[in-house]
Amino acid sequence: MPRPALLGAALLLAATLSPTPGFAAPPAPPSPALPPGMLQAMQRDLGLDADEIARRLTVEAAAPIVEKRLRAQLGKRFAGAWIPDGATRLTVAVTSAADAAAVRAEGAVPTLVERGESDLAATRAKLDRHGDAAPDTVHGWYADPASNSVVVTAAPGAEAQARRFAADSGATAVTVRTATTARAQPMYDTRGGDQYVINGNTLCSVGFSVAGGFVTAGHCGGTGSPTLGFNNQAQGTFAGSSFPGNDYGWVRTNGNWVSQPWVNNYSGGNVIVAGSQEAAIGSSICRSGRTTGWRCGTLLGKNETINYAQGSVSGLSRSNACAQPGDSGGSWISGNQAQGVTSGGNGNCTTGGTMWFQPVNEILSVYGLSLTTSGGGGGGGAVISNWNNKCLDVPNGNFSDGVPVQMWNCNGSAAQRWEAVGGALRTGNNKCLDIPWGSTADGVVLQIVTCSGNPAQQWVLSAAGDLVNPQANKCIDIKDWNDAEGAQVQLWACGGTANQKWRRG
Repeated sequence: MPRPALLGAALLLAATLSPTPGFAAPPAPPSPALPPGMLQAMQRDLGLDADEIARRLTVEAAAPIVEKRLRAQLGKRFAGAWIPDGATRLTVAVTSAADAAAVRAEGAVPTLVERGESDLAATRAKLDRHGDAAPDTVHGWYADPASNSVVVTAAPGAEAQARRFAADSGATAVTVRTATTARAQPMYDTRGGDQYVINGNTLCSVGFSVAGGFVTAGHCGGTGSPTLGFNNQAQGTFAGSSFPGNDYGWVRTNGNWVSQPWVNNYSGGNVIVAGSQEAAIGSSICRSGRTTGWRCGTLLGKNETINYAQGSVSGLSRSNACAQPGDSGGSWISGNQAQGVTSGGNGNCTTGGTMWFQPVNEILSVYGLSLTTSGGGGGGGAVISNWNNKCLDVPNGNFSDGVPVQMWNCNGSAAQRWEAVGGALRTGNNKCLDIPWGSTADGVVLQIVTCSGNPAQQWVLSAAGDLVNPQANKCIDIKDWNDAEGAQVQLWACGGTANQKWRRG
């Protein structure tokens, strides 16, 4: 979908503020340790080599935490965030030049714009309220942080109708873009991990396992619709469904089905689901479906409204990872973090296309569901070295402030249980894994301290197995390649080495 010249009510001026020196990207690891099939799919669909993918995954792991912190800190002056093509840092838009220092302090690149994220959301809400009046030539609308406007997409030649729809809705700061592909349609024949059948005749895909069932697209079936599994055995019933307006639903499975934290990678294996942290715009993202298998692309937008023939659906995310009929309801995942379920799109996997998915966290929240993850429902469990299979350990179970952590043979004790809470790794007595004094220097030994939520206690497990602190943009490292019990754990520049590779257990 080519990007046309800006049209409409406002042409927006965005002055890029220079980044702070000293925030260079870490050296690229020699090869990312990705789940089977993911590296090959990302190389094929994103056109990147292994080093570029490893570098990109490190950036993407840190970006959501930085975005969340700055959104809370800046409030109405926050205007959106995204990872530009080829960038090694998150870009954060702000409405005041005085906030540039705060953005740089989080390791991001500031850019000055006119309107805040809340202003764009208010404009989009006006369009949503008048969605029933949108002509068929208007395909959808969304807030676009990069252009600092609300974009309305329309069929070629229908720009005037799109502008009139926006004006009648009372929306300003609107940019009209033409979509050269066909209007998006729900894909009724889909699979997201494994195929399932609704009412005996409609095919869709499992999105993600939850306690007691799975989430999927709402257009696949209405509440009460029975389902059969991939093996044609009785599976469950839609316990909830919403479409249009939203496009989500969940199926309550019977006792013969067990929820697993897996997504089919169509290479004979599974991608492990570790959580559902929302990825930043510009992140790589992959999807799984029965028709086209495992496909990857880039997350291009969030909170978009798509005007399907059946009615508009709001709150969708957009990507160029292709899909085709038969892929609806299927899984979207960035690294090891669940993102959403396939809603609809246009194009195909031969010529390319644009796809939209319903974010998974909204589904979990609406129905009160618990995502099935590799760390269990609450994200607790051991932190294990892939190099020597030893566990991150609190010496002698001493949960006092300032105790340095160590490596020890895994024994299942409380001293080796780490719960992922809000980006922190929390252990006994409300203590969190911490970088002393918030240092960003190589070699600082990690400790436990009372949990405070500060940047020195934030950690992200990337798809490549790196445990990254977003503020320092550095990794947890077993010091001096010490394989003995009691080895210290330090902060170090991410190098992709075996002593920096971790998993949850």
